[in-house]
Amino acid sequence: MKYRKTITALVLVIAAASVICTTAGIFTHEGPGRYEYESIRGKTVIIYGEGIYRDMTADVAVQGIAQDYVTIILAIPLLLYSLFSARKGSLRGRFLLAGTAGYFFITYLLYTLMAMYNFLFPVYLILLGSSFFTLFLAISSFDFSSIKKHFDNKTPVKTAGGFLIFTSSIISLMWLGVILPPLFDGSIIPEEAEHYTTLVVQGLDLALLLPSAFVSAVLLLRGKGPSYIYTTVYLIFLSILMTALTAKIIAMGLSGVNIIPAVFIIPLINTAAVICTSLLIKNVTQREG
Repeated sequence: MKYRKTITALVLVIAAASVICTTAGIFTHEGPGRYEYESIRGKTVIIYGEGIYRDMTADVAVQGIAQDYVTIILAIPLLLYSLFSARKGSLRGRFLLAGTAGYFFITYLLYTLMAMYNFLFPVYLILLGSSFFTLFLAISSFDFSSIKKHFDNKTPVKTAGGFLIFTSSIISLMWLGVILPPLFDGSIIPEEAEHYTTLVVQGLDLALLLPSAFVSAVLLLRGKGPSYIYTTVYLIFLSILMTALTAKIIAMGLSGVNIIPAVFIIPLINTAAVICTSLLIKNVTQREG
């Protein structure tokens, strides 16, 4: 694997720093507890009031804690396992490493941009930078010109590509359903903005993540070699992210928020993403060259 020493050092930094962030998110509870707050837009929101997420709205804070559990229980072990596997020459391990690094990159990009400022901000920056360069180096290490030959002829490209096109289109429409109606009726600011500065999740999804999924899927269906890399990495990332989102939905439900129909839709997409990922990975030869 190219860049072995650099990637190893970066992964160890990610693992150590994310343990700090997740344990702080899960186990810190100091603060006055929930209280009402009037935002700059005159809206009353419920602030969580505890731990490192104390200044965030209650529904977003419980989602953050739920994701912390997924990160420490699933993502960190997966990251370390994929590094070990990739260092032994496994091509599947390299895909897994890139996809898992993508999960950490997007997760801590959101924490850096959306989470209310707290004492972990420098750690978020370390995680954001380390995961970005891990993702960049991991993808750069693939031989783009020959990668297609490492996938079996039976690789279900139509299934994987069709899934990504469908889900990216549906989620795009869902987010546009949040953004456009207030623009048309003159209220401008969606309720989902709460007391935050902007719609960070929706913005990143619509501008970067969903178009990336759609374009990669189209190129995969057309048989373009590099798309085998992008699609596989994206599906691994999506599988972990959707697992975190499933945990968030459950946490919101336990806190009394109405989670219908999301409680049915999100786990279904999660399951489909894991299946598509498994089908692609299953058809990758173990070693390159």
